[in-house]
Order: sequence, then C-alpha cells, then structure tokens
Amino acid sequence: MTALLFGKEGTSAGKGSGTGRHMGSRSIREKTGKRERKMKIGLLIAIERELEAFLASGEERTEETVAGKTVYHTRMEGHDVYALQSGCGEIDAASGTTLLIVRYGCEMVVNFGVAGALEEDLRVEDLFVAEKVWHYDFDVTAFADTVKVGQYAEYPDEFIPLDAGLADLVAERIPGIRKIAVASADKFVEDRAEKLRLRESGCGICEMELAAIARVCERSHVKCLSIKCISDAFDGTGADFEKNVKRSAERAFGAIREVLKAL
Repeated sequence: MTALLFGKEGTSAGKGSGTGRHMGSRSIREKTGKRERKMKIGLLIAIERELEAFLASGEERTEETVAGKTVYHTRMEGHDVYALQSGCGEIDAASGTTLLIVRYGCEMVVNFGVAGALEEDLRVEDLFVAEKVWHYDFDVTAFADTVKVGQYAEYPDEFIPLDAGLADLVAERIPGIRKIAVASADKFVEDRAEKLRLRESGCGICEMELAAIARVCERSHVKCLSIKCISDAFDGTGADFEKNVKRSAERAFGAIREVLKAL
C-alpha cells in the first residue's frame, strides 16, 4: 500500500506501481501542443452517475488503479486534472482526497456533484458554490463542553471553511450561482423534521462527502472548491434523487469547466 500511495504517478500498464492503461500512443501534452500545465488539480467525484459527466467530456485521458480506485489523468482547460470516483460517504471521500494530494501532488481539490435542498424555495438544478461545511454528525460535546456539535477544535465555530477566493471567483464567473453553507454527514436525508433541524444551523443544502474533502484539504494546506447542484428539493425523496442525479451532475460539471478556464 505504501508503494502505491507514494510511488511515481501515471505509470503505464506493466510498469511501476498501480495497474495502468494508456489511451493513445502519445502523451496528452504532446497531442494538445499546449504550454506546460498551469495547475495540478484533483477532481473528487462521489458516485458513478456523477463521474459519467466527467467521462463524457471528450478529453483524451490515461487511467491507472491505485489503492483500489481508478484515477483518470487528462488535460482540461490547460490544467493537469486527476479525477477519481471516491465512493459515497465521508470515509471514502477522505481516502480519495488524501490520494489526490499525497500521490499526485494536487494543488487544489475540486468537488462537484448533487445535493438535497434544506430550503423550500430551492429547485432541482439550482447551482451553488460551498462557502463552508458543517459535519453535523461529528460530536465531542460529551467531554468538550466548549465546542458545538460538528465543531473541530481548530475552528472558531462548527463550520469547516473552504477557499473564499475560489468561491468569489465562481460567483463572478457563473451566472445565477449562489454561495451557500452545506450540511454534510453519512446520511441521505429525506425526513422533513431533520431537514428543518439542519437548516437551523444556517445550511441551505445537504450531502454526504464535503466535510471530509474540506477537512483533509484544510489540514493539508490545499485549496478546496465545491460546486453542488440540487437533485432533490425540500420535499424530495430518494426516488427524486435517482430521477435527477444524472442531469444535475452534468450541470454541476459544466460549471466546473467554466471555472477551470478562469484559473
């Protein structure tokens, strides 16, 4: 495992650590003729139907399997992009984020995907950029009475911050997108009373990975950006998620592409 996590990146099949497959006879950089990379960016995607939006984008890419995860490498809007599907939930998201930073040296981790609405006026396909995230099932108040539910000791309140400059850039670049606070934990929320409880914290949407992504990035001194698109409205259910996830993920990925152009 150590060799897989800390070896050299981007090996082809039969060489080095990881099992790789190269999609093309020449490197992406040679074929595009573009100048050297502007940034090395990790793209953290939770589930397969969200990943499909990236895979349908059309760029030539290489892929390798590392620590049980398939990592895709491509050039996108001039940047070196490493994308992986982490799996659903905070633990898999933390593992995937760490892999992107430690193995591939990503200077920024970008997350896109879908979320549920905590406010009645939010609609399916509404777009948001996360300003901060509340890990609402993290609770040490039984022995640390100076903190709130969801609060890590390093932060002044219960919210894990994301990069403010990137959030401002997104708000300027994407028409109609709004900044928002996100509630995050290992739970798909359908219950109306639970949504109202989460909303009391000041969060407008909920999902299942961003607390881990933002926490790992912040502790690693790596910038973090997350763009979310509503898949299930306030009165929505798991069935609504299933119906809308593909379309909403495509909309979120489209916003990510526009932001990459501005970096």
